[in-house]
Amino acid sequence: MKHKHTNILTIISRIFFMVIGSVLVSIGLEIFLIPNNIIDGGMTGISIMASYLTKAPLGIFIFILNLPFVIIGYKQIGKTFALSTIFSVICLSIGVTFLQPVPGITQDTLLATIFGGVTMGVGVGLIIRNGGSLDGTEIIAIILEKSTPFSIGEIVMFFNLFILGSSGFIFGWDRAMYSLIAYFIAFKTIDITVEGLDESKAVIIVSEKNMDISEAIMDRLGRGITLLDGKGAYSGNKTNVIYVVLSRLEIAKLKNIVQGFDEDALITITSVEGKGKRYSKKAIH
Repeated sequence: MKHKHTNILTIISRIFFMVIGSVLVSIGLEIFLIPNNIIDGGMTGISIMASYLTKAPLGIFIFILNLPFVIIGYKQIGKTFALSTIFSVICLSIGVTFLQPVPGITQDTLLATIFGGVTMGVGVGLIIRNGGSLDGTEIIAIILEKSTPFSIGEIVMFFNLFILGSSGFIFGWDRAMYSLIAYFIAFKTIDITVEGLDESKAVIIVSEKNMDISEAIMDRLGRGITLLDGKGAYSGNKTNVIYVVLSRLEIAKLKNIVQGFDEDALITITSVEGKGKRYSKKAIH
C-alpha cells in the first residue's frame, strides 16, 4: 500500500513539473522570443515560422507537427515517454494560445534573447527531468541514432541548425543569429536544470600514494572514499584505485590535494547522478 501511495505521489509530482515546464516555455516564447521575431529550434521553430506565414494560431501547429512523432515514439521508444511527451505538448499548445494576446515585455532584442533562452531552458529541463519531451526532432534523433553513425545530440544539432538557419529567410539574418544565441542559452540552461547546479562528478585516481591521498580527501573534503582493487597490466603490480563522488565545485580542490602528494597521479573525471547517503559528506565507507 505504501509503495502504491509513493507511485501516485511520484506521478502527481511529474505532472505538476511538466505543467510548470510547459508554462515556462510558453512564457519564453510568447513574452520574449516571438514578439522580437526570434525562434526556437525543433518543431517549435517550424511551428513559429508556419504560424507567422499563415497567421494561424501557433498552438495548433505545435500540436499537429509533433503528433506524428509522438505516435512513432509510442511504438519505438515506450508508452510512458510518449504519453509524457504528448501531455507536455498539449500543455504547451494551450499555454502559447492563452499567452498569444499578451504583449512582449521588452523590445530590446538582446534582453529578449537572454531571458527567453533561460526561461525556455528551465521549462524544457523540468520536462526532460520528469520523463517527457517537447520536440519531435528528439524522437527522430533517438530512432535515427540506431541506424546512423551519428549520436542523438549530433542529429538534433543538425536539425536545429537547419531550422534556425531557415528563419533567416523569413525574419532576417540578424534574427536568425539571435535565434542561435537563444538556442545555445536554452541548451546550457537545460543541462543545468536537468543535472542541477551541484552536478556530481565521479573521480578515479590511480597513484602509489593512494592511502595518503584517501586520508587527505576524507579529512579536507569530508567525502567518503571507495578503494577498488587494481592491477597494472604491464607491471603486474597490485594497487588500490581511489573512487570518490563529489560536486564539480570541489574538483579544483581535489586536484590540488592529489598533486600535493603525487604529481604523476592519473585522475579521470566523469559526470554522474549521485544519490544516497553514501555520496554525502562525512559518509565514509
